[in-house]
Amino acid sequence: MLKKILIANRGEIAVRIVRACAEMGIRSVAIFTEPDRHALHVKRADEAYSMGEDPLAGYLDARRIVNLAVETGCDAIHPGYGFLSENSEFARICQERGITFIGPKADVIAKMGDKTQARKSMIAAGVPVTPGSEDNLADIEEAVVLANSIGYPVMLKATSGGGGRGIRRCDSEQELRDQYPRVISEATKAFGSAEVFLEKCIVDPKHIEVQILADSQGDAIHLYERDCSIQRRNQKLIEIAPSPQLTPEQRSYVGELAVKAAKAVGYENAGTVEFLVTGNDIYFMEMNTRVQVEHTITEQITGVDIVREQIRVASGLPLSYRQEDISFRGYALQFRINAEDPKNNFLPSFGRITRYYAPGGPGVRTDTAIYTGYTIPPYFDSMCLKLVVWALNWEDALDRGARALADMRVQGVKTTANYYQEILKNDEFRSGFFNTSFVPNHPELLNYSDKRAPSEIALAIAAAIAAHAAV
Repeated sequence: MLKKILIANRGEIAVRIVRACAEMGIRSVAIFTEPDRHALHVKRADEAYSMGEDPLAGYLDARRIVNLAVETGCDAIHPGYGFLSENSEFARICQERGITFIGPKADVIAKMGDKTQARKSMIAAGVPVTPGSEDNLADIEEAVVLANSIGYPVMLKATSGGGGRGIRRCDSEQELRDQYPRVISEATKAFGSAEVFLEKCIVDPKHIEVQILADSQGDAIHLYERDCSIQRRNQKLIEIAPSPQLTPEQRSYVGELAVKAAKAVGYENAGTVEFLVTGNDIYFMEMNTRVQVEHTITEQITGVDIVREQIRVASGLPLSYRQEDISFRGYALQFRINAEDPKNNFLPSFGRITRYYAPGGPGVRTDTAIYTGYTIPPYFDSMCLKLVVWALNWEDALDRGARALADMRVQGVKTTANYYQEILKNDEFRSGFFNTSFVPNHPELLNYSDKRAPSEIALAIAAAIAAHAAV
């Protein structure tokens, strides 16, 4: 079993990994850049080391991170998600220095991170993919010919893309010609690669992803699916497990496809296979070679600690479960509480948290790194909190979500919490049948009131007085 793990990340996922290490008797090492000096993951880890003044550079310097792991006696690195988590070079450097990378092998990360290579691997394994280019596009003329053959709309995507970047829908040849240089420019800046490919746009699909776990002994299982259809500009807002929209037959089929995909590429550790579902058709979209932001809801319905399993697998141990051991119970929802102003085009709202109160009660979980007095820095992702609720049935899960959102207090910055309350009231959402067009099709949900109740105002005044007195 691993003895000491460096966490190459920050925020709530770093705190999540610290907690898993503590439960397993493993020492944890945090890294931080100057804006994160007082961050919660720094306070909670057994050791913490500065990576310099630059907000981002220290989290992206693969060699320096690995060197620090060696110097501090770590035998493994957990990359979390984002930053270097899907960087095959980072995994390769770990291997060279004798540090265990808690994730798949470098060649698997490279293969699945290259969207065209991933498509080829899935086709070879018999996993259905959307019609599109077999290789990266040579130029705009090749893109136009292919788009005309498969029909509009089409999606133009960065081969090394992710996180909703480097992707554009094109409804006509003119749009394709206009967007082609823009996607190449964005891909080059964000991912260091100008390679792009094209595939048929599946209009208004359901976005379904399957959590998988695989060990070094060749065993792979799935932990059922999550529904990520509630999203804005390809960024997920609310995730649900299991999907209220799949039939038992579809659930079984998509789980089997995910395991087939994992075995086809020799996958190890935790990963997610993402699909687009329209009617009875299910298409492979991509594979995320890391732990997902929304792993929490899978843990809630299955009882499996995914981060713990990641560490066990990286230690060379077999999975703790066989497929027949896995079942799910109830429904779980995760609300990504972002420091954004939905009424102002979701403009980021960074600043000092003047008051934070975490909701509680049965079936409520919060994963966060914020606290009262913490200042959200403007250099990173705007997500400041993950609110997770669970209940035995769909309706109770929705009601519990509404209650927990109402209980929660994050003052000092704007958040998306009130917007999610409006989504929970919507009849279409409550019906359990929706797709990726839900958010753009319901702009009226942004017409909520920002006015606070008298008790809220009184609490805010009391918090301001207390803060002033403390100074």
